[in-house]
Amino acid sequence: MANNEVTSKRRPRKQSSSLVPVIVALFLFLFVSSSYYAYQIVYTPNVDTKGQPAFVYIPKGATFLQAMDSVEASGVIIDKLSMRFMAKLMDYDELVKPGRYELVNGWSNRQLIGVLRSGEQTPVKLTFNNVRLRSQLAEKLALEVEPDVETIDSLLNDQAYLQSLGFDTTTVVSMFIPNTYEVYWTTTAPELLARMKTEYDKFWTPERKAKAAKLGLSPKEVSTLASIVQAETIKNDEKPRVAGVYLNRLHKGMLLQADPTVVFAVRDFTIRRVLNTHLKTDSPYNTYKYKGLPPGPINVPNISSIDAVLNPEQHNYIYFCAKEDFSGYHSFAVTQAEHLANARRYQKALTARNIMK
Repeated sequence: MANNEVTSKRRPRKQSSSLVPVIVALFLFLFVSSSYYAYQIVYTPNVDTKGQPAFVYIPKGATFLQAMDSVEASGVIIDKLSMRFMAKLMDYDELVKPGRYELVNGWSNRQLIGVLRSGEQTPVKLTFNNVRLRSQLAEKLALEVEPDVETIDSLLNDQAYLQSLGFDTTTVVSMFIPNTYEVYWTTTAPELLARMKTEYDKFWTPERKAKAAKLGLSPKEVSTLASIVQAETIKNDEKPRVAGVYLNRLHKGMLLQADPTVVFAVRDFTIRRVLNTHLKTDSPYNTYKYKGLPPGPINVPNISSIDAVLNPEQHNYIYFCAKEDFSGYHSFAVTQAEHLANARRYQKALTARNIMK
C-alpha cells in the first residue's frame, strides 16, 4: 500500500514537467512572432508611390489625428494601422510639425514618421509666369504656399506695407522677377514678399542700375517698359529692337501709342484688334492719350524683357507693326508713310482672317 501511494503521488509531477517544453515552445513562438511583427512595423517598406511623386501637406495647428488623416489621404500608405501604431511609439502625437513633405517610395514607418516629426520639409519650386494683374499673381502664389489667395491679395493691396518695401500697388508686380525659387510651403505672406524683395535687390546689380540710369530710367520704369515690350513680342531676338523704338519715342517726347497698354486699360485681354473706341478710354494706362510711361507694369516682365530694355538695339525706328504673315515678328519703319503702308497690309490680313476685334 505504501509503495502504491508513493507512486501515485509522483505521477502528477511527471505530467507537470512534461508541460515545460510546450510552454517554452509557445513562449518562443510568441516571442518570435511578436518580434517579427515588431520588425515589420518598424522596418518593412510601407510607402508605395507607384512611381509617382507623392506629397503630404500638414497645415499649421494640425492635430495628430488630422496629420495622420493627411498622410493616409495621400493614398500611398500600405498598412495604415501599423503606421499609426509607429507614430504613437515615436511620440509623433506630441511632435506634429506643419509642412509639405515628399513621401519616398519604399520608406518604412520609422523613416516616414522620422521625417514628419523632424519637420524636414521638401521645398516648393516657386515660379510665376504670364501674369498681368496683382490678383492673378496672388492666385499663382497661393497655389504653391499655405497662405490663401485672400491673404496674399490683401497684402499686395496694402499700400502702407508695400511702401515699406519701396513699392506701391501700381508697381509691386515689378518686384517679382520671374525665376524659379525654393521656398517652404509654410512660408507666410509677409515672409514671401520679403523674400521677393531680397531677390529683386539681388537682380538689380550695380551694372543693371547703371544701364538704367544711362537710359534715364529707374529700375521700376525699366520694368514698366519691359512689360510693354513683352506684351508686344514673344520673340526674344526682337525684344531689343522693340525696346529701341519705345526708347526713341520717349526721348523725342512722343506718345508711346502702345496697343497693349490700351488693352490693359480696357481690361479685356481677349482683344486682338485695337479699335478707335478702345483708344478713347480715359486711363493713365492709355498711352494714346497720355505721354510717357504708364503708372506701372502691365504684366510681370521676365528677365529677357528687362534685359532687352537695358540693352536696346540702337536704330532710328519710330514705328513698328505686326507682320501680315502672323509670324510673330514685326515690320519696323522710320517714317509715318512707311508705317502706314505696313499697317494697311496687316489690317488687310486681319480682315481676311475675319479678326474684327
